[in-house]
Amino acid sequence: MGKLDGKVALVTGSGRGIGRAIVEKLASEGARIVVNDLDAEPAHETVEALKKMGAQATACVGNVTAPDFAERFVNTAMSAYQGIDIIVNNAGYTWDDVIQKMTDEQWYAIIDCHMTAPFRILRAAYPHVKALHAADVAEGREVYRKIVNISSVSALNGNAGQMNYSSAKAGVIGMTRALAREWGRFNVNVNAVAFGLIHTRMTSADAKAGATVRIDGRDIRVGLNPEMLKTHAQRNPLGRGGTPEEAAGGVYLFCSPESNYITGQTVAVAGNLQ
Repeated sequence: MGKLDGKVALVTGSGRGIGRAIVEKLASEGARIVVNDLDAEPAHETVEALKKMGAQATACVGNVTAPDFAERFVNTAMSAYQGIDIIVNNAGYTWDDVIQKMTDEQWYAIIDCHMTAPFRILRAAYPHVKALHAADVAEGREVYRKIVNISSVSALNGNAGQMNYSSAKAGVIGMTRALAREWGRFNVNVNAVAFGLIHTRMTSADAKAGATVRIDGRDIRVGLNPEMLKTHAQRNPLGRGGTPEEAAGGVYLFCSPESNYITGQTVAVAGNLQ
């Protein structure tokens, strides 16, 4: 038996990269999954991969910043599984520039993705979380639900060229601490994981070669210069960046019963990249 048998987990940005590693880990422990991705193909491919593992999974395709997304996402879980046990606000990207070159569009795009979208999802989940907790109490069950918000070491240390991203991820930590106080009465643990350098398609792309990804109709520059990757490794006591699977392990801790007495905390999964 897995430690998450029967739990319902909603994970944004889970068709690829870290998000996919998260849902694979949660599914391996018995969770039923709502997969989300901006694009249909990776979302449905991930659902099929989870089903081959023996897990239950369904997809909610869409942009987390869309005004109607939060309600659709939460309703997908309630319709498919009649419950919500875990929410991981993982979706995100960077759109970097130094402050004098950063546009309002860049600022608001990153704030909307990393702060407004999680806020809307958690707000949409509130009536269901409250009702589910009331049912638990009425039936004499002690059940802990889990919220895991993804932050970054950029929120803890700042990062030149990432005024928007560092600010948004710092806001995620504030959101986490505030909601931990609000939802503790419902037996909800609310924590954050701050990632350092994790090797994904976004970070591993060669910025010098002009790598981009298309997000919401925009071609966004991604990746790091090879020299910067080397610098990150040299600064890190472990001498390397992390893998998506290692990132998922940190998230799993806060989704598991081992975190039932931990709330309002931020843990850096960064190889001590501080």
